[in-house]
Amino acid sequence: MELALPLWFEVGSLVALTLILGFDVFLAFRRPHIPSTRESALWIGFYVALAIVFALLMLWLGDAEHAGQFVAGWLTEYSLSIDNLFVFLIIMGRFSVPRKYQQELLMIGIILALLFRGIFILLGAALIENFSWIFYIFGAFLIYTAFNQAFTGHEDEAETENKLIAFFRRRIAITEEFDGAKMRTTIDGKRVFTPVIIVLIALGTTDVVFALDSIPAIFGITQSPFIVFTANVFALMGLRQLYFLLGDLVDKLVYLKYGIAFILAFIGVKLVLHALHENELPFINGGEHIDWVPEIGTFTSLAVIVVAMAVAVIASLVKIRIDHGRIPEPQIPGANGNGDAELPLDTDAKS
Repeated sequence: MELALPLWFEVGSLVALTLILGFDVFLAFRRPHIPSTRESALWIGFYVALAIVFALLMLWLGDAEHAGQFVAGWLTEYSLSIDNLFVFLIIMGRFSVPRKYQQELLMIGIILALLFRGIFILLGAALIENFSWIFYIFGAFLIYTAFNQAFTGHEDEAETENKLIAFFRRRIAITEEFDGAKMRTTIDGKRVFTPVIIVLIALGTTDVVFALDSIPAIFGITQSPFIVFTANVFALMGLRQLYFLLGDLVDKLVYLKYGIAFILAFIGVKLVLHALHENELPFINGGEHIDWVPEIGTFTSLAVIVVAMAVAVIASLVKIRIDHGRIPEPQIPGANGNGDAELPLDTDAKS
């Protein structure tokens, strides 16, 4: 079923999103700074409100089914984007990137993520159009990814870039010091690369890995390239501000990865069921569709995604609160059993 939306809405949406992203890029490079909590919260609120308005417009101009597909896809991609922040934090910390330059590098990382996802969306749409059995592969890949998500640490994911980084360090001159956010600088009259080039390579590699996970996931919710692309754009918008708003809290949401793993596994199973329903492989049911296989609807998927993320986040926050309550109160040196501080005696004092 094709998305019943006017062409002017699709074209206008893409133009508007491009302008908004362009303005965000302009701000990031024109005024590099550490966003305050208030500034970050306002921007994130603006982008979330924009996504909700967009979904309401789709409901008004199209139908509830495709508006639901957008919301489910947006939430899925948003959860995966938040997971991406874990690795971004590790990369920034590992290379000791000065905090005031992180905003510009994050913006480049987000642009790269958008480009890679755009490429994979086009490839995915072409594969789905020509090979219905690709859903078997997408489903199996997501189930495998869900297992890795649940049982692999983010530090392990970040370490996968080490060989590539070592390869570049052996072949190009790279200084150990940053020169602002510049990629190249001059030392003793010689042009050399700064650690920025390594950070960008690490961010780009991470973006490719996450694009490989996220695109099959959203194609499990909708096969509309327009919805897939806009959901990804809205998920990436505000990611830079979210990085500074959450900060170290992201790393403390210990159960988030299990919520994301559950979502990926759920969508993987949904894709396999869809593939069985649309089956054309000759060695499965004689190449005939398996009509008795249930298909999971859009609003069921949306409910599962919302519940899984809510449970993961709430459980993480409860654990943070419990762990905080276990921290012993600081003891005053020399305090007696009654909690009163014992003052040191001055043996030389005159009576």
